[in-house]
Amino acid sequence: MKRRLWSALPVAVVLLLLSSALFIVDETELVIVSQFGNPIRVIDHPGLHLKAPAPIHTLLRFDKRLSIYNVRPSEFLTQDKKNIVVESFIAWRIADARKFLQTVKDRNGAEVRLGDMANSELGSALGTLPLSAILSVDPSTVKIGEVMDKVSANCADKARANYGIQIAAVTLMRLNFPEQNKDSVYNRMRSERDRIAKQYRAEGQEKAQAIKAETEKEVAQLLSEAYSKAEAIKGEGDAAAARIYAAAYRRDPDFYKFLRTLDSYTKFLDEQTTLVLSSDAQLLKLLENGEGK
Repeated sequence: MKRRLWSALPVAVVLLLLSSALFIVDETELVIVSQFGNPIRVIDHPGLHLKAPAPIHTLLRFDKRLSIYNVRPSEFLTQDKKNIVVESFIAWRIADARKFLQTVKDRNGAEVRLGDMANSELGSALGTLPLSAILSVDPSTVKIGEVMDKVSANCADKARANYGIQIAAVTLMRLNFPEQNKDSVYNRMRSERDRIAKQYRAEGQEKAQAIKAETEKEVAQLLSEAYSKAEAIKGEGDAAAARIYAAAYRRDPDFYKFLRTLDSYTKFLDEQTTLVLSSDAQLLKLLENGEGK
């Protein structure tokens, strides 16, 4: 029995050494192999790998995926001496694992340095701009996009050179005003909006008056033309009627006189009219005998 145990011992030792020598690298990882604390090899491709057993070789694992770090809110001064509070975030990943380990050690150390670097660049960049170039209703005056591109480029160069970190972007997340300045800023914004609103209303009223005057002019012109046409048509109608009356009179003067007399009677006779006529009145003769003579 003892002989079997002693014969199995070398196999167990070999298996133990193999288990401590073999390791797996995940596709999301970077692994640094250190020999007595000194990094000797960086492995950035996934799979099964071999190393010397611990404590000769030890492993340090880092996440190589893109990480997002929300930088703490910081207060900055613009060119025109306005205080603003800026919140930003940094998208970053490890580019040089050996330099990363030697300079910042781990994720927490990296984010502290990246936050300080971003705030420093933001402070320098925002200090060259007036508030109207950062916050404005006129897109043509806003320069914050150009500034953030410059901040991202500067941070990327410094982070790679100093810490082995690749920065994908430094982006503004929120702009605000300090609590003690909000009321005065909002009052100025309201005053500006009121001024612009009054200007728009004045321009609108001016255009409305111009349109109204033009419309009244067109209406007067149309009425004048219509009146002229109506008077012309009425004159033509009166002339035609006069010709018709004259022709009728020439054709049969007595019949024409009879019709005109009937027409005049219809204008003052109705159901409420009471007439007192003499026996020789032409109207009485007309009503009794149909004769007006």
